[in-house]
Amino acid sequence: MLRVVSYVIVVVWLALAILGFLIGDNANYVDLNAFLSAPNNQAWLGADELGRPVLQRVALGAQTSLFVALGVVFFSAIIGTTIGVVSGYLGGWTDRVVTKIIDVFLAFPGLLLAIALAAILGPGIENVVFALVVVGWVGYARLSRAQTLSIRHREHILAARALAVPVPVMLFRHVLPLILAPLGVEATFGIAGAVISEAGLSFLGLGVQPPDASWGSMIKEGTRYLLVAPHLVLAPGIALMLVVLAVNLIGDQWRDHLDVRTRSVK
Repeated sequence: MLRVVSYVIVVVWLALAILGFLIGDNANYVDLNAFLSAPNNQAWLGADELGRPVLQRVALGAQTSLFVALGVVFFSAIIGTTIGVVSGYLGGWTDRVVTKIIDVFLAFPGLLLAIALAAILGPGIENVVFALVVVGWVGYARLSRAQTLSIRHREHILAARALAVPVPVMLFRHVLPLILAPLGVEATFGIAGAVISEAGLSFLGLGVQPPDASWGSMIKEGTRYLLVAPHLVLAPGIALMLVVLAVNLIGDQWRDHLDVRTRSVK
């Protein structure tokens, strides 16, 4: 049952993001007559301090979070996996240098480093993606390196090496397919982390800027009216919580499914 609920929440998140394309500028229409109105038939989740419908703003926030999450995970996975696989396969001084670089990035708290980068680059969704990719590739590099180290001496890889298969072909055809499963699980947790980080940066004013919508900026704006219009915080806050929880649960389910030891115990 919990698995089904998790997938339903993710599907609703995707549907809201797609709905955001149809809403367009309607979510930014100012209607001062609906100032802080409670949920009603015209606005199911009420209206904000400018009379804008909260439901439509939540849909645009879902679109923003999905765009950032997919962009961060895509670029982080490509960069980190490439670095990790090459480092683990080649070994030697290459592996030692890459390991030291990873250790340097791990010495800094990821979110604080992303905040510093976003502050330097300035607000904007592209800068948010760039800042999160700079700190996000490390996890994929560590995982892919460890997985590559564990399989680089297998018989089929040694045979391909004896046949003088080029290294890029070796990595793409013989190494990468064997480590895609754990990387996929890592990507699900990366999506959840990117959604939380984007909301945090937007809450601090370093992410998406008005009039564009973000769950983090909506929560920030709603805190000023928390006592008189709690729906301004509850709507994006609950949406953020449900999406992150659902994605994390899906990642846990995939990890348990891929773990042979867990399945054997069951």
